Amino acid sequence: MSDDQVIEVTDVNFSEIVKSGVTLMDFWAPWCSPCLMQGPIVEKLAQKLDGRARVGKMNVDSSPSTASRFKISSIPTLIIFKNGQEANRFIGVQTEGVLHNAMNDNLDGDVKDTFVDG
Repeated sequence: MSDDQVIEVTDVNFSEIVKSGVTLMDFWAPWCSPCLMQGPIVEKLAQKLDGRARVGKMNVDSSPSTASRFKISSIPTLIIFKNGQEANRFIGVQTEGVLHNAMNDNLDGDVKDTFVDG
């Protein structure tokens, strides 16, 4: 991961990362071509959120326990957690706009702008 605003998440630190606030978690694997397409989109969104929410990436091969717990069967899967609870789930590559707007909805108005792709 190249962006210092994206947290590397594992089975060990997952619960601590998502327990409070809003977190976007990207479940991925390095051999997954769509995941490699999603990565830069997630990193760009993390920069735009600028600390208002956490953004993490979890390699499902390295952290099979958490991936199994959340029944991740297709990747990329992106889940927005709010105070430790799953709020939204997206399967497959998502645009920055889709993710931005979903994060905005979960941030209780902390981010007032709406992103439109295009």
